[in-house]
Amino acid sequence: MATGTFDSLNPYTLKGNSPYNTPGTFKYGVGELNETLLTGTQYPGISGDEPQTAYGLIAQWIEYPKDLSWVRFHLRPEARFHDGSPITADDVVFSFHTLIEKGHPQFQNKFKDITKVNAINQQLVEFTLSGNDRKTLPLRIGEMPVLSKTFWSDKDFEKSLNTPPLLSGPYKIKRFDWGKFIEFERVEDYWGKDLAVNKGRFNFNTIRIDFYRDLTVAFEAFKAKNFDVYIEYISKNWATGFDFPALNNGEIIKEEIPHQTLAGSQGYFMNTRRELFKDVKVREALGLLFDFEWTNTSLFYGAYQRSNSYFASTELAQTGLPEDKELELLTAVKKYLPEQLFKKPFKLPVTDGSGQIRRQIRQALALLKQAGWQLQKGTLVNSKTGQPFKFEILVRQPSITRVLNPYVKNLSKVGIQAEIRVIDPSQYKQRMDEFDFDMTTFVLGQTLTPGHEQRLYFHSSNADVAGSLNLSGVNNPAVDFLVEQIIEAETRETLVAASKALDRVLLWHHYMIPNWHISHHRVAYRSFFKRPANQAKYDLAFDTWWVDKNK
Repeated sequence: MATGTFDSLNPYTLKGNSPYNTPGTFKYGVGELNETLLTGTQYPGISGDEPQTAYGLIAQWIEYPKDLSWVRFHLRPEARFHDGSPITADDVVFSFHTLIEKGHPQFQNKFKDITKVNAINQQLVEFTLSGNDRKTLPLRIGEMPVLSKTFWSDKDFEKSLNTPPLLSGPYKIKRFDWGKFIEFERVEDYWGKDLAVNKGRFNFNTIRIDFYRDLTVAFEAFKAKNFDVYIEYISKNWATGFDFPALNNGEIIKEEIPHQTLAGSQGYFMNTRRELFKDVKVREALGLLFDFEWTNTSLFYGAYQRSNSYFASTELAQTGLPEDKELELLTAVKKYLPEQLFKKPFKLPVTDGSGQIRRQIRQALALLKQAGWQLQKGTLVNSKTGQPFKFEILVRQPSITRVLNPYVKNLSKVGIQAEIRVIDPSQYKQRMDEFDFDMTTFVLGQTLTPGHEQRLYFHSSNADVAGSLNLSGVNNPAVDFLVEQIIEAETRETLVAASKALDRVLLWHHYMIPNWHISHHRVAYRSFFKRPANQAKYDLAFDTWWVDKNK
């Protein structure tokens, strides 16, 4: 199952919702995506046991000089689209220009340091590189989907696509019903099926993904065996909801599959483009009022750990006081940073879990007073204008309201009026693309080897780009500097130091209220499924599962 809906089969533009861009769908390893030059560093095709390694896919091999002023991709002559036409260098050049000129803004940002693309012959394409991002840029180019120039030549790429696109991967779209389901059929003569990187993968003849707007309805459908795999995101349901005949008689298996996947930057993001959230004292005060310990005990059955970092539970997370290389980087932008960043460790508030947060309320009110807000007859108002402190928390999934309601109650204790608004996925995407929100819940995907995506998430150049993932509108010279240090890092030591420094700066500026994470996949599935004994550390790797025909 997938959560939400879809109204387009083009996953590469701002226009419309495509199946693969629906939350959670990527975990199944199949979608309406074209094959890429390399594989291993992004979904689908993520390397489940390596943090950042790419292998040849459409490209058989690559070459580049020591200064990385260019990189050449030598294409496999056997690479084909599903209509049998060869994938050529012309398709690569066409894809590059189409994606940066008409595709989602992330492509323009991702490939901004490519100055020229040239098809040397039908199997060889050269990218000319510039800037300081060249160390990781060949990997980023390798993630570029290769589109069919012939297929797209008579279509408007910027509009929603209402017919199945011409793909080149192990599956093709068999049939679909807008917003309800999409069905993929395995391509028996897939050109890449014998590549070493694909061995043991893509074992299902047909994969159908059903779309549900509500997780409660989806779970009931799973219990009724309307679909076969259920990835659980709600701890309460995992703890209390799995008592039904198909589970008790062994038809369905409930399993916690351990992983070492980076949790991602999950939290309540505040939109600093709004005047209400521009003051860091206000943002810090709002964070003080989120009682994680009570939430974890009362709502999550103790399932989660608090994320005290944008890179929780990894060597990239800030700890203690900055020192050595991290301190050196932070000192270079000291004038943009609060003094306490250098004097005391950053720590999120910890409560006793009783639900009584008087100390946090006092601290929050003190910060709000410093920011120009005062409590009058139970309502927090601006000292100068008299306007009440009021905002909206925008969400797309009704189930999250049970977590947000206690937070809203805590906000009311300091006179803040917060309203939770649940909207459908299409509206949510549109409003997020336009930054039309006050606060929202979100997860920014992270890796053990941070790179260009940090620019998409936090760099000022993306603060006002429609569709950007700089949700909070971060516009901070120190953040810009550290993001570039991450991208330009030539050693693991420098990368770790720069990541810690970025983490520390983001936390001290309170752009989001960090949430929680868990160290295993919660999956329920029909007993006819089998999976490898050696579980991938960094991925569920569902594309390596298979069906036991004897069951």
